[in-house]
Amino acid sequence: MIIGVPKEIKNNENRVALTPGGALELIKRGHTVYVQETAGIGSGFSDQMYIDAGAKMLPTIEEVYGIAEMIMKVKEPIEQEYKLIKSDQLVFTYFHFASYEPLTHAMIESNSVCLAYETVEAPDGSLPLLVPMSEVAGRMAIQEGAKYLEKPIKGKGVLLGGVPGVKPGQVLIIGGGIVGTQAAKMAAGLGAMVTILDVNLPRLRYLSDVMPANVITRFSNELNIRELIPTMDLIVGAVLIPGAKAPNLITRDMLKKMQPGTVLVDVAVDQGGCIETCKPTTHADPTFIIDDVVHYCVANMPGAVPYTSTIALTNATLPYAIKLADMGWKKACQKDESLKMGLNVVNGKVVYEGVAEAFGLPYEDVETVL
Repeated sequence: MIIGVPKEIKNNENRVALTPGGALELIKRGHTVYVQETAGIGSGFSDQMYIDAGAKMLPTIEEVYGIAEMIMKVKEPIEQEYKLIKSDQLVFTYFHFASYEPLTHAMIESNSVCLAYETVEAPDGSLPLLVPMSEVAGRMAIQEGAKYLEKPIKGKGVLLGGVPGVKPGQVLIIGGGIVGTQAAKMAAGLGAMVTILDVNLPRLRYLSDVMPANVITRFSNELNIRELIPTMDLIVGAVLIPGAKAPNLITRDMLKKMQPGTVLVDVAVDQGGCIETCKPTTHADPTFIIDDVVHYCVANMPGAVPYTSTIALTNATLPYAIKLADMGWKKACQKDESLKMGLNVVNGKVVYEGVAEAFGLPYEDVETVL
């Protein structure tokens, strides 16, 4: 198969979909890998490293899309890429369709095959291609939240870990999945007092067992959220419903209950966000303030640490990419139930229920395209 790796063009997106090591593994199996020149520079991988691995370099994004049977990306295609995607071309990337209707319609019109990292689902219900970036984003949520609590950036002026004689900061994490767990680890490691909310009691029991003493668990409901937010310094939204829009658990009226300078970090913003007042921001302009509450809503947080993120992502995606390249997308999805779950839009048909529901589009069972 001919695999194309374009350079990411989303604002401050420095990741690349494939490391030179990943390219080598595909090339060893007889596949051809075309990489756009300088695609790996932001992640610390030079063109020469790809050439040494056996990849071929192309100067423009148009040439990469033009030659490839499978496109491997990190982030969803943005508007200037829509017209480059060809009929029947397999696009393997994070799409988060349910959060952005124009992208969904563009991919329907392209007649391409859209296989979304975020809905590839293992038999145990875990999301193996979302996990590595969720781990990065969860840890970054605390790193960024701690920074934006500083007074010069309009935060409360609170040091999360406190110092002897001064109480530590209070952190609320809504969602006890991968993002929430990693955020709790980071916040607890800094010395903050951490509360994790979730609706899954077995998960709360597990977290209660494994987390240090400065992390407590509470059941997630509106009453508990309203009770907790007035005392919190940093609130992290870490809720995910695979392939569907995240629910708004913090509503506009709740901001009035928060102290001025409280920081909100909505990690779910690329899936619509779980904080009503959040809208996607960029690394170039990451925050905005509503009712004296600082909102950090960068939709591609791991893009700020691309070396770590790119390696973690390739570690997870490469086994699936090899299957797709070796067998072709149709046979690979027939044989691998996890990959089948990744199919969202195929030749103009929406085959993932959460996406169809989000926009009231006709839904077709995925078996009809296989």
